[in-house]
Amino acid sequence: MRQTFDYTLKALSKSWLLWALVLNVFSMQAFAQIAVSGTVLDDLDNTGLPGVTVTIKGSTVGTATNLEGQYSIEVPSASSVLVFSFIGKETQEITVGNQTQINVTLADDSQTLEEVIVIGYGTQKKEDMTGSITSVNERDFVQGNVSTPDQLITGKLAGVQITSAGGAPGSGATIRIRGGSSLNASNDPLIVIDGVPIDNTDLSGSANPLSFINPNDIESFNVLKDASAAAIYGSRAANGVIIITTKKGRKGAATRVNFNSRFSSASNINQVDVLSASQFTDAVNAFGTDTQKSLLGASSTNWQDAVFRTALTQDNNLSITGSLGSMPFRASVGFLNQNGTLKTSNLKRTSGSIGLSPSFLDDHLKVDANLKFANSRSQFADEGAIGTAVSFDPTQPIYANNEFGGYFNWINQSGGIEALGPSNPLAMLELRDNLGILNRYIGNVSLNYSFHGLPELKAVVNAGFDLSNTDGNDVTSPLVSANSFNNGGSTAYYKQNRNNQTFQAYLNYAKDFGQSKVDVMGGYEYQNFIRENDNGTSFGNPDVPSRNTYFKTEYRLASQFGRVNYVLSDKYLATVTLRRDGTSRFAPENRFGLFPSAAFAWKMNEEFGLNDVLSDLKLRLGWGVTGQQDIGSGDFPYLAAYTPGQGLRYEFGGQFYDVLRPNPYDAQIKWEETTSSNIGLDFGIRAARLSGSVDFYLKQTKDLINEIDAPAGTNFSNKVVTNIGSLENKGVEFTLNYTPIATSDFNWDVNFNATYNQNKITALTRNEDPSYIGVLTGDISGGTGSYGQIHSTGFSRSSFYLFQQVYDENGSPIEGVFVDRNNDGVISELDRYRYQNPDPNYFLGFSSNMQYKDLSLGFIMRANIGNYVFNNVQSGGSSYASMTGAGDFIFNLNSNVLNTNFSSTTGRDRLLLSDYFVENASFLRMDNINLGYDLTNVLKSGKFQARLGFIVQNVFTVTNYTGLDPEVQGGIDRNIYPRPRTYSLNLNVNF
Repeated sequence: MRQTFDYTLKALSKSWLLWALVLNVFSMQAFAQIAVSGTVLDDLDNTGLPGVTVTIKGSTVGTATNLEGQYSIEVPSASSVLVFSFIGKETQEITVGNQTQINVTLADDSQTLEEVIVIGYGTQKKEDMTGSITSVNERDFVQGNVSTPDQLITGKLAGVQITSAGGAPGSGATIRIRGGSSLNASNDPLIVIDGVPIDNTDLSGSANPLSFINPNDIESFNVLKDASAAAIYGSRAANGVIIITTKKGRKGAATRVNFNSRFSSASNINQVDVLSASQFTDAVNAFGTDTQKSLLGASSTNWQDAVFRTALTQDNNLSITGSLGSMPFRASVGFLNQNGTLKTSNLKRTSGSIGLSPSFLDDHLKVDANLKFANSRSQFADEGAIGTAVSFDPTQPIYANNEFGGYFNWINQSGGIEALGPSNPLAMLELRDNLGILNRYIGNVSLNYSFHGLPELKAVVNAGFDLSNTDGNDVTSPLVSANSFNNGGSTAYYKQNRNNQTFQAYLNYAKDFGQSKVDVMGGYEYQNFIRENDNGTSFGNPDVPSRNTYFKTEYRLASQFGRVNYVLSDKYLATVTLRRDGTSRFAPENRFGLFPSAAFAWKMNEEFGLNDVLSDLKLRLGWGVTGQQDIGSGDFPYLAAYTPGQGLRYEFGGQFYDVLRPNPYDAQIKWEETTSSNIGLDFGIRAARLSGSVDFYLKQTKDLINEIDAPAGTNFSNKVVTNIGSLENKGVEFTLNYTPIATSDFNWDVNFNATYNQNKITALTRNEDPSYIGVLTGDISGGTGSYGQIHSTGFSRSSFYLFQQVYDENGSPIEGVFVDRNNDGVISELDRYRYQNPDPNYFLGFSSNMQYKDLSLGFIMRANIGNYVFNNVQSGGSSYASMTGAGDFIFNLNSNVLNTNFSSTTGRDRLLLSDYFVENASFLRMDNINLGYDLTNVLKSGKFQARLGFIVQNVFTVTNYTGLDPEVQGGIDRNIYPRPRTYSLNLNVNF
């Protein structure tokens, strides 16, 4: 650990020296500026055009025209080029030379008006879109210590909820688009990177399947939210589609080099509130036995301080963009070294990418070739140390003079480590080495050919791959615990290989016929997914047999798809798609599914001649069906298959043999289908610089892929995955973009998005059965087989299913007393009831960005309203009886015990399932504040541009939730890795 810390300090020292040298060069190049001013006119009526962006080419320095179309700007040299741009107008570039007054007239530009958005298998003009599609580009990305792509758009999009798994380096996130559509199948959206659909299931050796992508390489996100937009992806689009486009070179562009360096310091904001050493001593003396009193120590240890630290991160990225002759290119390399606040956790990622976009045959054949590579070295800390630190006796020291590595451990009367006692939290971290090394490659080659003599017809072929291999080792010292000591320590290995391939081929015909525009596309796609896992564990004690498991599996998808877009008089738009998908995961008779969609849009601003007032007023109607076949129970759920027994061996003839156990299966399992409807309105008011959209949606899923109880003797398990049940999500999305101020010196942009979503299970049985309570889920720590949530018909999924606590006249909970809801005089399982659920009714996002000359200030806020959390951290330590261990050891308690005074040793299972521990976890979080200063105006040559930025993340959270963090995946708070507050300093240089 000391070596790692020294390495980080040395690396940071070198990087700070680099910063100092760069800034010194810049300061030596300071010079007098040239002031340029003028007026920008609209060629339609020769009046001043407000809100025109005026920038210095190759830099981020810019301004905007005022209400009269006037501007002023300072440029570094006479060779500087001013770029005048405005949505719907033709961009102009003018070299300053010896001019101090430059007046410009901007003409309409159909290409600018027809902003292109990447959709499924092609692109579409933004003004011609009929579906619910949202785009976020680099300009609007979240700033700061961003190590994974999902962090770039958190809080930016209506209908898209992103919840991180915690604060671990490169940690994953749960992404939900308009709520989840399934109970047991995947609820994750399909992610497509440069035309390649990727496998975003968990990767061995990585905390996040998206962590291989360097966020600095990403140009834009396009999110297909409704079925009319996503159905072209068929069986993988039930949960929406996220299309990621990476940065590329531009034909004829000069070679540019970009260097970005960021340094961050992260620390936890607060800790779980537990008893101090003195409070714990008082509690043991008051409620403990004589044996427990004798176990008290003389120290005062904050075990949470012992396992956490201030974490330093460095992230450096270099890219080169340009054109080699007529071939655009972009190449990049990056290195991230991110320490986690939990000691020993670390992520080192080396990434690289190259993109080539040549064209041949007089631009009739366009080629786009991309290759991305990442090597991730994840040092996984034992996150179990977090919960152990919360409950470990604060009167004991961290270190002790003993034979167990010098760490304090609970010792039994025989002088060994207590078999059931908790391990030393720090020892759990420092005596375990879990390193996962992941190499991942994703690439594709796309050929786009416009036929000679018939340029309206294009043939597109795209072949891509997504390869990864993991090699990990998890070494645990025999000194960590009694079990580990008896086993002589352990060495586990985990290996995984993935080979995913995709091939797409389609024809696209687009032509204008008078007032009509027709765009027809049809094609074929094939995808193959191969996974190979090899895991094993060996022990230092030769009497303990080693364990090994190996499996290799494969599934395939084959699809035909088509789409027709039709535009009449530039007012009426229609889109129809159809996709036929086949999957090897289902039996031949259920293998294929048909997924149609249709959408209509009406440009009312064109219909009623309102273009002078409204930049947009479009009504959208959409309907479609998408499918689901991502099943967690394996690639062959319809076959009678066998799985090696986990560590089980059978002795025969003096030798031990591995055993096989049959898997439950359903020979008739088939597609889960989601039917979606959407009504939307896009609007824009020119003079007010205001635009936005509102969408109403309904998603109904039938033939749910669901795990249900199997009658005894009907299958090889008491539970089986089959198609049964239905659920729905319905809601409203609202987005507003507003520019309240746009002057030559000051520009202010704000964005607000709000989503209301309600999910409800509408059926769980084939026939209506009022006596069926539902499917228990949501494991509660602290008990045996305690489930605190349930899927029930007529309620939200994962609703809490608990006992109703009774309170005294002062509002304090009465221990062991619950409401007899069925009035039978007995408190039993029949008295549990459904109470709230973890999904928010509303989630909001608000961002602001202000630019005053060279200074910028921005922030991003998020809010969840109506989400509830079961505080399992508190429930596990809210009774004085909880300090009792099954041996010579004791546990610390949550400080809430001072309020409840619970102490009974009976009825603990019901206490753990009390609704007293369910809290309203609504919150308002300031996610990000960023301050930037553009250094371009202090550079001597216009060839260099630089920008400094200071960013604070996780600034504050306003909530009534008493736990560590109100944002909890799944709704049960079990000691997640805390999300830290992070301070970052960023330098971006272009030359």
